[in-house]
Order: sequence, then C-alpha cells, then structure tokens
Amino acid sequence: MEVKFCTSCGDKLESRDIDGTVRKACPSCSFVHWGSYSVGVGALVMKEDKLLLVRRAQEPGKGFWTNPGGYIEQLEPIDATIEREVLEESGIRATVKGVVALRDQPRGIHNVYIAFDMDYVDGEPTPDQTEVDAAGFFSLEEMEAMNVASFTRWLADVAFRRSSEGLLADETPIVPLNGYRLYRV
Repeated sequence: MEVKFCTSCGDKLESRDIDGTVRKACPSCSFVHWGSYSVGVGALVMKEDKLLLVRRAQEPGKGFWTNPGGYIEQLEPIDATIEREVLEESGIRATVKGVVALRDQPRGIHNVYIAFDMDYVDGEPTPDQTEVDAAGFFSLEEMEAMNVASFTRWLADVAFRRSSEGLLADETPIVPLNGYRLYRV
C-alpha cells in the first residue's frame, strides 16, 4: 500500500528526490516517509538436544513446521515479544539468551527477522489451536521426515551447529541508556 498523506499534519504527500532516492515527503512540514518495515522474531528453544517446532494452522505457511515466533509490537521490548510468542504458540516458557541469526529481506515492506537462542524454562508443547495446530521438540533426524519450512531448516542448522553464543544481552552497558535493550559479542 502506498502512503499518500502525512502522518504528522495530514497534508497530501509529494514525491521528492532525497539523497538520490525518490521518497514521499510533505510539502507543509518536515515529514519524510522513509519506507515501510516489519520486524519479526523467532525462537530457537532446545530441550534434550531437540528443537521446539510448531505446525502453522493458518497462512502464511499453513501445514509447515516452523520455529515459534511473530512480529514485534510497537511498544513491547523485543525480548518480551519472543518470550510471549513462544508461550502463546507452544505453551513453553523460555527466556532469551542471545541473538544467533538474522534474515534481511528487502521488498515492498522491508522485513528483518531476528532469531533468538532461548533457555527452556518449563512446560509441555501445547499448540494454541489458532495459529498452530501441533507443537513438539524434534531432532534433526526427525525433521527430515517432516514438512519443515526452508527458512526453519536453515534456523535448525543454526541451532544444532552454531559455533558461538551469538550476541548476548548487555545487562550493564558502560553508559545508562534507559529504554534500550542492547546485545553485543
């Protein structure tokens, strides 16, 4: 969907060259529409050398096994988002350890997907019966016979064969940055 009106003052936007890129800009105020973006998050939760997967019950991806995840909410911290999504979709409580993978997908709505390594806390895989209709922990061997989505196969490889802990939460940054959630090597 094309943006047509200024979200600051409501005036009709015009096309304008800004630093070599044609963008929608407001002729009445300083608003520039820099583009449309979405940020998704996914969980890699391991238990007894098996990865948590859920089977999608609706589009997109209906019938495919994927790792639990979703899109971040506007005012929700990203670690709270992924912990909530895992619980909602699978009944599993897990906590964020770090960031272990990232997908960049430039398109009409530029999509960034951040995969989190998570510690299993408790719970038994129980699908929500809305977004997902099955959930469980699976080995790589078991996944071979399953309808696992391609991107999830790549993430499973990250989960089972990674060579580092990834980016970890910086609980004590050198400067106070209230409202930030920082991750570093």
